[in-house]
Amino acid sequence: MKNFIKKFNNFFLNFEALGSLFFRLTISIAFILYGTGKLPLPPEGLIKHYGLSPFVASLVAISEISSGVVLIVANFLKNSIGNTLTRLAGLNIVILMTCILLVAHKDWFVTTQLFTGVQIFLLIGGFYFLIKGNKI
Repeated sequence: MKNFIKKFNNFFLNFEALGSLFFRLTISIAFILYGTGKLPLPPEGLIKHYGLSPFVASLVAISEISSGVVLIVANFLKNSIGNTLTRLAGLNIVILMTCILLVAHKDWFVTTQLFTGVQIFLLIGGFYFLIKGNKI
């Protein structure tokens, strides 16, 4: 049984980098899609529904797109710059998602909606990349 467990765990060690890459791409693509969905700038929906200024509404869209792009690009930089860029993108995602939850979904706290909505998972993804950086 010990031999099986060792082989089982060793098998999946070969895919650890792939799992991290899939997670990175999923989070990145989600942010790029959410950001491009707010184009053209300034996003009228954010201004109208949430009372954001045109500058802040545009900043949200640009931040979402740039976070996704930076996460993808940083994956290919296997040095301290890529690690730092990944962490900065993660920090930006944490800030964005915290603000989105506080402004757009303030009625979600400790409800089923919080834990079934995509927003909490994007926030967790941001924390993941902030803490982990490019390390596999």
